[in-house]
Amino acid sequence: MPLRPIDLARPHGLSAQAVRNYEEAGILPPAARSAHGYRHYGERHAAALRAFLALLPGHGHPAAAAILRAVNAGDLPEALRLVDEGHALLAEDRRTLEAVRTALDHLPAGTAAEPAAGTHIGPLAHRLGLRPATLRTWERAGLVTPPRDTRTGYRVYPPAQVRELLLAEQLRRGGHGLARTAEILDRLRTAGSPEALRPTLTAWQDRLTTRGRALLAGSAALHAYLDHPA
Repeated sequence: MPLRPIDLARPHGLSAQAVRNYEEAGILPPAARSAHGYRHYGERHAAALRAFLALLPGHGHPAAAAILRAVNAGDLPEALRLVDEGHALLAEDRRTLEAVRTALDHLPAGTAAEPAAGTHIGPLAHRLGLRPATLRTWERAGLVTPPRDTRTGYRVYPPAQVRELLLAEQLRRGGHGLARTAEILDRLRTAGSPEALRPTLTAWQDRLTTRGRALLAGSAALHAYLDHPA
């Protein structure tokens, strides 16, 4: 028995117009039309809609839509490549989380040894085993922006920024790029201190676990759609 747009929409709390929009976007395969131009959907369309909605939480709307469009266009390799990308992004986020945990574990225990007036670029670069030019590159990339001495114009890194750069150096040694390192330092600033960041890491881990399960659920629904007779 043909299904109307509302028949597909109602179980998911969607509108009939949303279903029509999904078809027009290629997320659903083309519907048959009655003599009067009404759309007639079938169980395969329902399976496609279930797959799309299951893919959304793990992959997000653009990727989920691209996966269904590729399947409906007969390009299964492209669809699977997009699915793999979602899992690869999750794996990279897991590696980043572990790198942050490891870097925090290797930070100095406190800032008592840091001069209250701040540290100049030469001594700090020597401490980190870097060249001053590297610290200037990190500054341009947005990792830290040290204030300047009002008399000399030299960079002066306050204790908090020294700690941030120690963390950045650990992350860079772990293979993380400047953009990802800058993002992690922003998380640190939001938390307020390295130790205050640890509860944030627990919440981060929970989000990754939720996303991992969502990716599994999306893959299962996509597999069911792929096995559905045309």
